[in-house]
Amino acid sequence: MRIMGIGVAAMLLTACCNQPAEPTLPLLDASAFTRTVDGKPVTLYTLRNGDLTMQVTNFGARVVSLWTPDRTGAFEDVVLGYENLDRYLDNRGERFLGAALGRYANRIAEGRFTLDGKEYTLPLNDKGRTLHGGVKGFDSVVWDVESSNDTTIVFRYRSADGEEGFPGNLDVEMSYTLTPSNEFRIDYRAETDAPTVVNLSHHSFFNLKGEGNGTILDNELWIKAAATTPVDANLIPTGEIAPVEGTPFDFRTATAIGARIGVENEQLKNGGGYDHNWVLSRDGEGVELVASLYDPTTGRVMEVLTDQPGLQFYSGNFFDGKSLGKYGRPQSYRESVALETQHFPDSPNHPDFPTTRLDPGETYTHTCIYRFSAR
Repeated sequence: MRIMGIGVAAMLLTACCNQPAEPTLPLLDASAFTRTVDGKPVTLYTLRNGDLTMQVTNFGARVVSLWTPDRTGAFEDVVLGYENLDRYLDNRGERFLGAALGRYANRIAEGRFTLDGKEYTLPLNDKGRTLHGGVKGFDSVVWDVESSNDTTIVFRYRSADGEEGFPGNLDVEMSYTLTPSNEFRIDYRAETDAPTVVNLSHHSFFNLKGEGNGTILDNELWIKAAATTPVDANLIPTGEIAPVEGTPFDFRTATAIGARIGVENEQLKNGGGYDHNWVLSRDGEGVELVASLYDPTTGRVMEVLTDQPGLQFYSGNFFDGKSLGKYGRPQSYRESVALETQHFPDSPNHPDFPTTRLDPGETYTHTCIYRFSAR
């Protein structure tokens, strides 16, 4: 009988009938997430399929933990998170850990955009900009759970007309599914009753070594993109589409994240490292492979598939180790990455970017897949 190792101390294995043992993972207690927030019930849900086990709370539709094996079969939790709901509510650490982002993921310059000749003003929550939906974006609301089973949870949320300054009542359905192919799949649908802008995304911070287990600078990243959207010192796109050829932003061949992150480069200086949108070189309109991340220490691989035009890669530049993760380890500088499938930042203010406008009678759709393996 083959016994699978677990990369966490004091874990036990169970086995019967001479079959391979199933790992007993130190999952978080649902009671630490069970309470009422804004008059709505919040709890913790556990999904399992293939080699993946994931825990999710409906506060912000957050992924709290995600367990996957390395090349030896040892399991680790590869997303950053907190051990109870109170830590997500107190906002003293990183706000967006594992959360759904909306109505507009990423940045909108000066919190302003114009639609059909009318200017809309949004709350400023990030140095004079609107970031990830505003003061109370989709990460900070309680989502209704329409259904859940062992492999899938379906969320719904109505963002009322005027919420965080955005026009129109926006009805969002979002499902998280673990597939037999070791995929974490996210499917979004949204409809509006008035013209609006929509850009939804997901903000898990990944460390393929396991949360708090060290640097991501040795991770090898591949991105299927020949250009980026450069940003100014405030991380707002300039409107340019810039080729990656000959720059530290060329990941068309898999390259260690740390190989060029410290070179003299205005864009790296503006972002404090990598915190930019890549213009994906897509083959069509469907879901396709656009990025992969490989950790040579553990052999874990995470592939990213989507139908969106952009991918925001963030290299954990603003973590400082002052906040501890759910296992008591520091959330440290450049020890996690975010790979967010999306439309481009500040698109409502850049007519040449792919549109994020949604009109009544139309349906916004978006699929993002994180697929895990080891080699």
